[in-house]
Amino acid sequence: MKQTDQTLLEQMRITEFEMANRKELFYLEDVDFNLLKKCKTFIEPRMNSLVDEFYEMQTSIIEIALLIGDSDTLFRLKNAQHKYLQDLFSGVYDLEYINNRLRIGLVHKRIGVEPKLYLSAIGTLKNLLFKVIREEMKDSQELVDTLSSLDKLFLFDITLVFETYIKSLVAEIESSKEKSERYALALEETVMERTHQLEIMSTTDALTGLLNVRSLSETLTKILRSAERRSELVSIVYIDVNDFKIVNDTDGHQKGDEILRAVGDAIKKVSRIVDNCYRYGGDEFCIVLPNCSKEEAHNIYMNRLRTELKKSFKDVTLSIGIVDAGPTDYYGAHTLIQKADEQMYIDKKKHKENKSK
Repeated sequence: MKQTDQTLLEQMRITEFEMANRKELFYLEDVDFNLLKKCKTFIEPRMNSLVDEFYEMQTSIIEIALLIGDSDTLFRLKNAQHKYLQDLFSGVYDLEYINNRLRIGLVHKRIGVEPKLYLSAIGTLKNLLFKVIREEMKDSQELVDTLSSLDKLFLFDITLVFETYIKSLVAEIESSKEKSERYALALEETVMERTHQLEIMSTTDALTGLLNVRSLSETLTKILRSAERRSELVSIVYIDVNDFKIVNDTDGHQKGDEILRAVGDAIKKVSRIVDNCYRYGGDEFCIVLPNCSKEEAHNIYMNRLRTELKKSFKDVTLSIGIVDAGPTDYYGAHTLIQKADEQMYIDKKKHKENKSK
């Protein structure tokens, strides 16, 4: 159940039994209630003057005057104080009485009344009431007992007010803690996201979206070791864009970048999920294909890649070299890349020979 669906009594878990227990703790008995009720006859006619005098004294304190702020608020406070005086000497101190005290604590906390100011106000009110009671009862045992009863009731009320005050503070602290935890969690997620983005940026080629060459040697070494344990094939495809320098020199670097992006997109479209696709540098690309033979790699990159690239640039051609390792002999990462590079240059030589014919 939400807190807003509960009464203050329910939130504070105050029942008839708890009320009786609290009265017993403060030695509040029927005799006390009867004594206070008797005072009603002479307190009630003087209530307006008592309230006026009380607030005259309160507003002389700068801190309290600033909290009250305006005449409308002062009017409402006077009405509330008038009601409190009626309750004090009603002789009925039931759950409704307690709920009213709890609300006072909540209101004082919400408007920013510090505990010292509330206690000071209670002290002022008690002194005013004691003065009236002494004037009416003179010196007698009944006077002593009545003042004692009123003192006990004030203590009873103060505990209720402060329990609500403290509960409200605890709720604020818990709310602030939850907000701090949510903020810390959001910050942690943001940091993780930014870290992930930085990791991607550090390993990704900005122009083509493929992996950059930084991690090629390390990744290829791991794949080769894993393949050797499983007796699997690993293929390397080395790609170079033919006549790229001529394109840059004649059509400009913007056209060259467009071609490189198109090659990168084509590689991503034809490659498998497990393949590691790198921009090796300039107009050169390198693809690592785990558990893939030279023949399978040839079908993907000699045929499908070239077909895919022609959808964007019909006049752009590629030189491609493909080698594989395994299942018996495994070269080192550098050697395998070098062999693929050599095969690429053989293909490039064929391209130049065909072009010159």
